[in-house]
Amino acid sequence: MRCGMCVGQCPTYKLFQLNEETPRARIRTIEKILAGGETVSASELVHLNSCLLCRACETACPSRMAYGSLFDNAQAVLSEGRRRTILAASAFKLIESKLLRRALITLITLYIRSGLQSLVRRSGLLKMLNLVEADGISRLPSLSGMADRYPAKKKTLGKVALFTGCLTEPFDRETLNAATDLLNAIGYDVLIPKGQTCCGAIHQHNGKQQSVPDFIRRNREAFAALDIDAVVFIATGCGAMLDEYPQDDEPGVEFHERLFDVDDFLLQHWPDRLRLKSCYLKVAVHEPCSQRNVLKNQKSVYALLQKIPGIDVQPLSGSDVCCGAGGAYMLTHPENAARLRDMKLQAIASAAPDVVVSANFGCALYLNSAESSPTVKVIHPLKLLADCL
Repeated sequence: MRCGMCVGQCPTYKLFQLNEETPRARIRTIEKILAGGETVSASELVHLNSCLLCRACETACPSRMAYGSLFDNAQAVLSEGRRRTILAASAFKLIESKLLRRALITLITLYIRSGLQSLVRRSGLLKMLNLVEADGISRLPSLSGMADRYPAKKKTLGKVALFTGCLTEPFDRETLNAATDLLNAIGYDVLIPKGQTCCGAIHQHNGKQQSVPDFIRRNREAFAALDIDAVVFIATGCGAMLDEYPQDDEPGVEFHERLFDVDDFLLQHWPDRLRLKSCYLKVAVHEPCSQRNVLKNQKSVYALLQKIPGIDVQPLSGSDVCCGAGGAYMLTHPENAARLRDMKLQAIASAAPDVVVSANFGCALYLNSAESSPTVKVIHPLKLLADCL
């Protein structure tokens, strides 16, 4: 329709106030790429790739245009014959291989604990290697793997399998531990299938769609092999990708029917007997784009946190605008991402909460890594709930 209803929802338009930085303009570029017959200029490609893929435009579009799918298809066409940098190619390989990730995690641990990180930061080497942003979000990983099974504390009502993806197990263990504690508390055994892998989102959104079917197959097989009631995810970024796995065959339908956001699952199965300790905190909720614009279940976070007596829960101002993380966007477009993050940090400072919660690991990681980050830490809502058990 090209009506422009999406323009005001776009984060990059808010930053630059340029028509070229709007979904409407990007759709015209995508049309040239997918329909063919027209030359796409270098400037048009720059503006297209400036998109965060937050998909806020989809929520505003009267004709319900599938912008995310069109963007991914355009990236797949553009990637044909494209020569990737060694750094980018290495990143894709790390996502694909568990063995390589384990080796890197060991090196990261040594890098941080040895004091080498401080030395390298002062040397200027990170800038030369284009690794300033990656180093900025690095945190000490957990080297130990998770157990195969975490049994319920009392009567077992059923079994669920936890999706850990490629990064949360080493870098967000406290949220995974909180998830298992809460699921155990409501009566469910928690299984961690070792055959699972990355959800495939980074490949899907960056022109490597030919690799995505393998991620889908491996994850479906890993969870289909288990006698479980549900597949539960804790990071909405991963969940948005899992939720959009194809449902054109029986395995696809079965996987989707058993897929739950952990917040939704806990709400549906929370027993009356389970009472939480009082917690008189002011909590601001940051709503990730993947949750708000794709999964559309952000209300579950508020409902779940209200189970804590005494808590004051409020939405963070500007939740309709991306925080800048955007999957790999914080690494590929650091200047744009930092400006959006600064807007979010200002909103946090104005709200003056005791704690900020976000249901997406990437958002929390990026907000917590800012040099100007407020003293308020961004955590997963599950951590707050588990602390009150």
